[in-house]
Amino acid sequence: MALPANVTTGTWTLDPSHSEIGFTVRHAGISKVRGQFTDAAATLDLSENVTDSKVSASIKTASFDSGDANRDGHVRGEDFFDVEKFPEISFVSNTIVPKGDAYELQGDLTIKGITHPVALETEFNGVAVDPFGNTRAGLTAETTISRKDFGLTWNAVLEAGGVLVSDKVAINLELAFIAPAA
Repeated sequence: MALPANVTTGTWTLDPSHSEIGFTVRHAGISKVRGQFTDAAATLDLSENVTDSKVSASIKTASFDSGDANRDGHVRGEDFFDVEKFPEISFVSNTIVPKGDAYELQGDLTIKGITHPVALETEFNGVAVDPFGNTRAGLTAETTISRKDFGLTWNAVLEAGGVLVSDKVAINLELAFIAPAA
């Protein structure tokens, strides 16, 4: 499958100031908590054939931010990410599968030193040239993972039954990449 119009081959880099690496997890079975990681780097190595392209990303676990300092400190600690011992989350793609107007980005996600395959449903949002002459491409991607698969097993049983933190975590990515210099 050929690259979309106005997209060039080469290594595109993540623009973190115009991207969001977000998550949603159910709390106490009754509400959802949202947050993001604020420090990430990624490259998108585009080939003439989209399916030959590669993505790699790293996220600093200490940049976890849910908007609540107490919760953020707990999640950065040993019960969850243990940021001192595991400072990064990484993703390396294996395959890009066209799915109509969208793509499935398949690859290996590593959290706390544990690697599992994931599939990200990915949508290409187009290309634009900003007022500074940079060519940008936008992507939206999402997947759901089991946090237990990655050793994130801390939980608390609720008095009425159930647990405090759901196992399923929805990952939502809004990404802007900048084209390589001409």
